[in-house]
Amino acid sequence: MSDSPYIFDVSGAASFEQLVIENSFHKPVLVDFWADWCAPCKALMPLLAKITEEYRGELLLAKVNCDIEQDIVMRFGIRSLPTVVLFKDGQPVDGFAGAQPESAIRELLKPHVTEPAAPTADPLEAAQALFAEGRIGDAENVLKVLLSEDNENAAALILYARCLAERGELGEAEVVLNAVKGDEHKAALSGARAQLTFLRQAADLPDAAELKSRLARDAGDDEASYQLAIQQLARQQYEPALDGLLKLFISNRGYADGAPHRTLLQVFDLLGNDHPLVTLYRRRLYQAIY
Repeated sequence: MSDSPYIFDVSGAASFEQLVIENSFHKPVLVDFWADWCAPCKALMPLLAKITEEYRGELLLAKVNCDIEQDIVMRFGIRSLPTVVLFKDGQPVDGFAGAQPESAIRELLKPHVTEPAAPTADPLEAAQALFAEGRIGDAENVLKVLLSEDNENAAALILYARCLAERGELGEAEVVLNAVKGDEHKAALSGARAQLTFLRQAADLPDAAELKSRLARDAGDDEASYQLAIQQLARQQYEPALDGLLKLFISNRGYADGAPHRTLLQVFDLLGNDHPLVTLYRRRLYQAIY
């Protein structure tokens, strides 16, 4: 049995059903049919293990010893070794027989398995990349480990709070933000607080479909325009939200004591100065003012 959580030995039909068939409804499972006497099998096995580990849980590897698991071998008509079969959603979807180069195996996997993120030595950068991909739970797990070693890491605390906010844990997210010390990450802290504000505001507003319906009936419904932008911001639909806020600012810059302008600045803090949308809409806002 491998020490890896992603690699396991199959022992019996029941084990195959659980470890391969059932698992394949959640993650693709590569099944390596091998035997102890098969030299190419032994050469291929470490390569399959290496590739599987690199996917960090997006791919599983099951090993079937054909000398022992004769029923499974007969079930799938395995005639030569090594044979490798990829299972997905309970069914074999691809595979190969005989030893293959690493490049060929990776090409086989590409249509079926999510590519692993590029490795990084910096856990904060890894968490930021996962958050950007929408893999909130994975980002949160990385941050928990990082914060267990340094619970005053301001950048990690801010990102952890944003993860909590995305899961609806708004109160807990605010507690985490209140623990951030120093002014080094002032803009990121303001952005995270803005995210909490948008999520709280959106919870008390009509849903986006109703607001769009109101605007279809009356394009001059400033309240619906503003509330729709807040709903979009809560769902990270930043470009349509920025567009709506800028149009409202141009048509009625005094709406709700200048709420469109204040909210635009909050979104700029949330996304950061280097974000292309911030560059674009900051310029458009400047043009609208002057």
